[in-house]
Amino acid sequence: MILSSFFAALGQIGDHRFRRVLLLGLALTIALLIAATSGFVWLIGTLTADSVTVPWIGEITWLGHILSWGSFFLFFVLSVFLMMPVASAITSMFLDEVAAAVEDRHYPNLPAPTKVPFGDAVIDTVNFLGVLIAANLLALILYVIFAPVAVFIFWGLNGFLLGREYFMLAAMRRVGRANAKALRRTHIGTIWLAGTLMAIPLSIPLVNLLIPIIGAATFTHLYHKITKA
Repeated sequence: MILSSFFAALGQIGDHRFRRVLLLGLALTIALLIAATSGFVWLIGTLTADSVTVPWIGEITWLGHILSWGSFFLFFVLSVFLMMPVASAITSMFLDEVAAAVEDRHYPNLPAPTKVPFGDAVIDTVNFLGVLIAANLLALILYVIFAPVAVFIFWGLNGFLLGREYFMLAAMRRVGRANAKALRRTHIGTIWLAGTLMAIPLSIPLVNLLIPIIGAATFTHLYHKITKA
């Protein structure tokens, strides 16, 4: 069930609606990270004194520049680490279009889905973004403590979060939030396993940016297979 859903999603990867969502999500992600980096560097520069007097050395006027550049490189490294979760969360706002493309092609006789209001989609995205970033940052501690199995922790954690998000996206369009949660609880094992399949390529640069698209398409297929089983 999981593999057939995954390969069906891959078979549609060239769909123009898939590309549109990918490019839109990437553009917004890059803009957000650039704005956040610029804002962080500006804040450090604003809070740092122009000069500091150090005993036996005298006045130092270059400390602010070092802190500003240091904060820039620090935030740049964090941005690289956060690129995937941020892109995933932002793209999630537009994944309804991916689900619609899948259903138009593979399930053409379905009635029109219930549209999730854009405001609710934004709230869900912000919540998902917060949980995803917080979980991955906290997991850094586990990665250090359990270094030999860090990659499995990464896959398991992100597999659970991605599976939860993408299944809810697919199911809410058809049965609403409450029924989608009930289905998710019933099929949590299948959903987690499918989410882990999505999480494994997260370790591959550039490929990981396709995961929101492939995930939404895969879980749309998975939802329909589960409800027909």
